[in-house]
Amino acid sequence: MSTQKIEAQDDSKIQAGKKLFNTNCAACHKINKRAVGPALKGASAKYDKEWLYSWIKNSTAMVKSGDAQAIAIYEEYNGSVMTSFPQLSNDDIDNIVAYTDFTPPAPIATANTDLASSQESTTGVSNTIILIALTLVFTILVVMLFLVQHTLLRIAKLSGVDITPEAKPKRTPIWLAFVQNQFLVMISVIFLLLSSAYFVYGYFMQVGVDQGYMPVQPIHYSHKIHAGANQIECKYCHSSARVSKHSGIPSLNVCMNCHQNIAEYNGEEDLENGYTKDFYTKEIKKLYAAVGWDEENQRYTGETEPVKWIRIHNLPDFVYFNHAQHVEVGEIACQKCHGPVEEMEIMYQYSPLTMGWCINCHRETNLKVESNEYYSKIHEALSKKYGVEKLTVAQMGGLECGKCHY
Repeated sequence: MSTQKIEAQDDSKIQAGKKLFNTNCAACHKINKRAVGPALKGASAKYDKEWLYSWIKNSTAMVKSGDAQAIAIYEEYNGSVMTSFPQLSNDDIDNIVAYTDFTPPAPIATANTDLASSQESTTGVSNTIILIALTLVFTILVVMLFLVQHTLLRIAKLSGVDITPEAKPKRTPIWLAFVQNQFLVMISVIFLLLSSAYFVYGYFMQVGVDQGYMPVQPIHYSHKIHAGANQIECKYCHSSARVSKHSGIPSLNVCMNCHQNIAEYNGEEDLENGYTKDFYTKEIKKLYAAVGWDEENQRYTGETEPVKWIRIHNLPDFVYFNHAQHVEVGEIACQKCHGPVEEMEIMYQYSPLTMGWCINCHRETNLKVESNEYYSKIHEALSKKYGVEKLTVAQMGGLECGKCHY
């Protein structure tokens, strides 16, 4: 059998083993690190093949039979019972072992010095050309100004116009002429007052409006990865938004539901913004330090550190807003107010959250009354009153001051 055919078979076994590993083993095991169970790298060298078949298919039976290796693993992991997989065939287990034993070849470092130097030289030439062009344009402008002035002076001399300083008549200074004209003074004062009032009003209207606010958090959390790439629902983390006025900041225990078994970032690097896999992995380590998670021994140490999250969305104290009313009853998507969070690497305030912005939404948004008994009777009465088929939030009383200020 040719070498290429053998390599193709090995590759197919590794790919099949990867799929089986992710489906059956990844919840408790990692290849190179200890997790809920031991690291699987090198298991084929440590244990006999037939023993692995029996252990994976029915580990409990092996412990009860008194097998020394089975009891040692059982005691090392504090009596944790490994899930049995009788549905896996010997070939399936061989494929999993082939995948866990596989060491991917190191990437070949290629020297791109010639390419880099050519790029640098190209960039340098282009910059030089731009600088030379700008210098020429500036020189041409200076020469043109000089020629125009010289030409005007010659025309004046040929026309017999006396342009000497003694020949110029004395004129009233422009500021004195302006002051003496009361109409112009009055118009100017009115213009200055109105323009000043406009700018002062615009300045005060920006107070408390933090649209675009993007603080740096103590632990970098990427909504782009979690809500975007992994499609985690917003209300999985912000669960209190379903039943409470506040959406709430998720506890770190919610993060550990996933990150207890995800210690390294294995997704794509965000080359556009400069984020690397190593950067994301270090942020996961910050999470472990905050909750007191011992990654090596897979247990909590009890030594925790508070995470001082920086609040982004903050309404004034005199404003009442209920997330449950909007999210559950109104069935409004989170993106309506918070923008495309699934595309945000760093979370920021997308909407202005001003009173006018809220009122416009109430005027434009129709109520969803289908299969909603809360609105059925009142909707029927008000729709007859206003002569419409669908009611907006405003027509349901959404513009009353007491709805948001009380």
